[in-house]
Amino acid sequence: MNKATMKKAVEILQQNYSGAKCALNFNSPYELLIATMLSAQCTDERVNIVTSVLFKDYNTAEKMVALTEEELGEIIKSCGFYKNKSKNILATSRELLLKYNGEVPRTMEQLIELPGVGRKTANVVLSNAYGVPAIAVDTHVFRVSNRLGLAKGNTPEEVEEQLMKNIPKKLWSDAHHYIIWHGRKICNSRKPKCDECPLAPYCDFNNGLTEDKKAK
Repeated sequence: MNKATMKKAVEILQQNYSGAKCALNFNSPYELLIATMLSAQCTDERVNIVTSVLFKDYNTAEKMVALTEEELGEIIKSCGFYKNKSKNILATSRELLLKYNGEVPRTMEQLIELPGVGRKTANVVLSNAYGVPAIAVDTHVFRVSNRLGLAKGNTPEEVEEQLMKNIPKKLWSDAHHYIIWHGRKICNSRKPKCDECPLAPYCDFNNGLTEDKKAK
């Protein structure tokens, strides 16, 4: 894609997915942080089911650390990788209490220092909880961006960097949601619906100009 085509692609995404929002349910930055940590290798739908139970009694860092790893693991078990997630959630909650009075920090540098929090999770929190322009690269964003030609990267970090260059900053957060929803509805992992895709004429993958890449 050249710059003009990228601009057209973003406009089409905006026309089709305007108003798209984060699919995770949350009522505070802390809830969003925990929900995003749970969403690794898990669907947002499943996370919402789990957090509807978890957050009834454990929706702050102070409340969360009352649980043992085993107790938390039982609640979040259906999200997968529950032992590691339980360990990181409790470690992060303790860190929040120790360093930030239980509040979720507002900078990338502080967020990625928390146990189990990488750039994707940090960007989700910054964008959706604090309104900071950011592009979180999950599996959908990685796949769709590479297929379309909006970004060409072998890692989520490379894709994030290129998307930030190729998309106006004021659209970063919204474009993140547009791309995710396009990946869910049209540009599926195994069987993309290219015949239904409004972006097909502009898409590098559809035009045979690129191959699928898997997020590393």
